[in-house]
Amino acid sequence: QVQLVESGGGPVQAGGSLRLSCAASGYTFSAYSMGWFRQVPGKEREGIATISAGGGSTYYADSVKGRFTTSLDKTKTTLYLQMNSLKPGDTATYYCARGVAAAMSLLSGYYIYWGQGTQVTVSS
Repeated sequence: QVQLVESGGGPVQAGGSLRLSCAASGYTFSAYSMGWFRQVPGKEREGIATISAGGGSTYYADSVKGRFTTSLDKTKTTLYLQMNSLKPGDTATYYCARGVAAAMSLLSGYYIYWGQGTQVTVSS
């Protein structure tokens, strides 16, 4: 069965960096796009980054563009989110997800498999 397992979250000071990982298994990794989302209590889940199947294209929400970078390692079937210049407003639970097809999307409805989430807390 499809499994997505995130890791790498934790506390960090503003201006710092973190790298999140999402280990994928149970399907053909290079056949589907993937995305990163984040959510804070009381707010809707926000799509922040997406990568096409195989990793050839990426797209970012304006809120993270220029600070966050997503990539994937096909040999390790792992998705990454490098987060730099972190701000307190980036505090959230971060999720990775697998899309229904190869194309990218920042819409949560496009994704049918989700990781369990990892907490990122940025202090000022």
